[in-house]
Amino acid sequence: MKISGNEIRIGMILEHNNDLWEVLKTQHVKPGKGGAFNQVEMKSLNKNTKLNERFRSSDNVERAIIEELKYNFLYKDKNEFYFINNLNFEQLSLKQGLIGEEKSKFLKEGIEVLIGVYNDVPIKIDLPNQIECKVDTTDASIKGQTAASSYKPALLENGVNILVPPFIESGDNIIVDTRTIEYIKKV
Repeated sequence: MKISGNEIRIGMILEHNNDLWEVLKTQHVKPGKGGAFNQVEMKSLNKNTKLNERFRSSDNVERAIIEELKYNFLYKDKNEFYFINNLNFEQLSLKQGLIGEEKSKFLKEGIEVLIGVYNDVPIKIDLPNQIECKVDTTDASIKGQTAASSYKPALLENGVNILVPPFIESGDNIIVDTRTIEYIKKV
């Protein structure tokens, strides 16, 4: 499906230079001279490389149509992750490289994910935006420390290191944003 250069949005998948690209950032730029353009940062889904490209509103870009299917995570076996579609009970296995090392640590049995399929080939996986995790260990907070950004390191039960506010202690349950891998709130 053809779209113009100024219709490109974050999260879209584009067919560009004989590859599939996921749009990470867009910025509309209107210079003093010349026409306006859309500065787009993209990541290749196949080669895992990044590209910055300028698209004018007169440029046409091919938007890839991705079918998103709901699957539930079953289990991990070496470098393979297994999922099941609850509608037709079809099982699917994905390599760790497609999921990513950080995202794979958030997979728990039964969690529902969206798997993007292009031409019957899985190309991306989206976890829920927020996941509840338990803090395994964290440093003790220092009384009187009132610096504006007084976050402290914490290790979650799944092995992910993040920064948390000083009132979070070991054993607390917190909500983590899986897109940015940042603390959101205490449960």
